[in-house]
Amino acid sequence: STAERLYRLKRSLDDLDLSAVRVLTTARRREVLARYQEMLFTAVYTFDYDVTQADKLTCSDCCGSAHTDSPEGEAEEEVSAFLQQLPALKGDIRTLRSTLIPDCFGHGFSTRSGGVSYIPTLSSLNLFSSSRRRDPRAVVEENRRRLAVHAGFHPMPLRLVKVNHASDVWVLGKPEPESYDSMVTDQTGVVLAGQGADCLPILFADPVKKVIGAAHAGWRGTVMGVATATVDAMVTNFGCRYGDIVVAVGPSVGVCCFTLDREQAADFISIHPDCVPDPESARPHVDILLANRVLLQRRGVLPEHIHDNMDATRPPVTPCTSCNPDDFFSHVRDGLNFGTQVGFLWIKESGEQVSAPESQMGQQGGP
Repeated sequence: STAERLYRLKRSLDDLDLSAVRVLTTARRREVLARYQEMLFTAVYTFDYDVTQADKLTCSDCCGSAHTDSPEGEAEEEVSAFLQQLPALKGDIRTLRSTLIPDCFGHGFSTRSGGVSYIPTLSSLNLFSSSRRRDPRAVVEENRRRLAVHAGFHPMPLRLVKVNHASDVWVLGKPEPESYDSMVTDQTGVVLAGQGADCLPILFADPVKKVIGAAHAGWRGTVMGVATATVDAMVTNFGCRYGDIVVAVGPSVGVCCFTLDREQAADFISIHPDCVPDPESARPHVDILLANRVLLQRRGVLPEHIHDNMDATRPPVTPCTSCNPDDFFSHVRDGLNFGTQVGFLWIKESGEQVSAPESQMGQQGGP
């Protein structure tokens, strides 16, 4: 199929670390190839189409009455069907779950196993496509489909925050901002997700009002208060109480591996001195996890309602993404072509069951 041939071409380009492609084809075939290019490549790759007459080509796929062009919808179906039959890499999908979020919600934190992304720093369950990375939209959509089937929310849409490294919150049902680092809703039928590759994916749930939230908290968003802005939005828009909200923090970079300039670290010292254990260092280590806990507790979230590594009464959670290359993606460790994992959460319909068994947070065994 055309999808398979272009997929194999992409693998060859990636193996050779090449990104420029020159294509000799007909005008008719160029339009077809452009549709596949959009699905199977990103802006990292440049295509130079040299359009010629069909009678100058010898490839039966590019000329002759035997060739027929697939409509756009059929091209997408062909790509999707091809990717669905690819074997999972790095083993089966595993997701981590918090013991704090009650069963009236479905939720989890993805790891990097079980997807079809093959580039080393993106392998294998990368869940975000960017014009600056080599993982194309179609591959990421297949990874998301596999996660949805495994976690039990297929075919509900997985809605990721549109990161701007700030503290904007979108309340679903209101006009959607161009960018935001958090979402809250009381709607069923939608899965909220906060992504991260060192930044904190944070899940919020109020079992009394049946309201959920998902946030992406990088160091800038932490200082700007994205976590507290999320619980504020739950209280203001849905009548939640801070004391009823439970919070689970997913895999993210630990204080062991994350440093900032002194000026930037000073913002965390102002949150709590313990957030920066070595303030006199040229590049102090910074504990983003602790900073978010401190800010949430000050806002009124109960200490025992926050599930992270600080809670000694529960299994350890929030493993360091940088320290665990077999399990998680990490920008700090892998550089610009990094993969992305997510924390996801939805409100179950009455009687809904999640079919896939999950690992409890802190346990790295398979499902």
